[in-house]
Amino acid sequence: MKKYILASAFMIALISCKTKMAVENPISTTAPVASGANFFSKINEKTDFQQLKINSRITAETGKFIPPLDATIYIEKDQKVWINMIALFLNVGRGIATPEGIKGYEKWNRTYIESDFSYLNSLLNVNFIDYGAFQNLLLGKTFIPVNDKDFKLTKNAQGYLLTSEKNLSFQTNGKVSEYSATLTYNNEMNLENVSLQKIDAPDQLEVSYSNWENFENIQLPKNVKIIIKGSKNSQILLENTKFESSKMEAPYSVPNNYTKTEIK
Repeated sequence: MKKYILASAFMIALISCKTKMAVENPISTTAPVASGANFFSKINEKTDFQQLKINSRITAETGKFIPPLDATIYIEKDQKVWINMIALFLNVGRGIATPEGIKGYEKWNRTYIESDFSYLNSLLNVNFIDYGAFQNLLLGKTFIPVNDKDFKLTKNAQGYLLTSEKNLSFQTNGKVSEYSATLTYNNEMNLENVSLQKIDAPDQLEVSYSNWENFENIQLPKNVKIIIKGSKNSQILLENTKFESSKMEAPYSVPNNYTKTEIK
């Protein structure tokens, strides 16, 4: 159970809030966009920030009891994601992700982990998450490679739909995995949903974003929901309640007498 507490430290989640509806007349959902150059440029651009502090409420559903967690997530662009978790007013764990991998400890069992991103990929039933993809996932940015050659782009009254026309292929440690993908964006080109189906396997990953907020001229989701389906199903919900851009200390060290959990 505790690995999901560490995972929830590195994940995010939440609910389906009401989608903003356009007032224009509906456009056929099957009508392709004639030129998608501006669209693909927009959805693939990087978020313009240096550091970001997020206050969050995290709820994980794994089939075993995990209390709701109040979390502080601190991101230094392209360098680190740091998270501190509190449950019932007690500090229960801390974690950090860098381009080299992830580290985390939890106080209930006095254990810690040190791993490359294979640990996080295993929890999500995928094999393509690295630091850049993880940071984008947290920020509501497109976290899988999309382009106008491999995806069909259509438009409707609510926004845009991307559908993969050929399987996405990822290779990690000599293992190749293929996925079909659909992505939806609202009319402001904010990401609303990513759905990935692994080919020749029941594994699915779905990430939804809602309740977007303009914070210092960047768009950030207040609500995120991650659904993981496979041999075991789980979901991680996160409600981002406050954004700040101030720089903060992000210390990380494993307390004495903690036991390392071996990653299998």
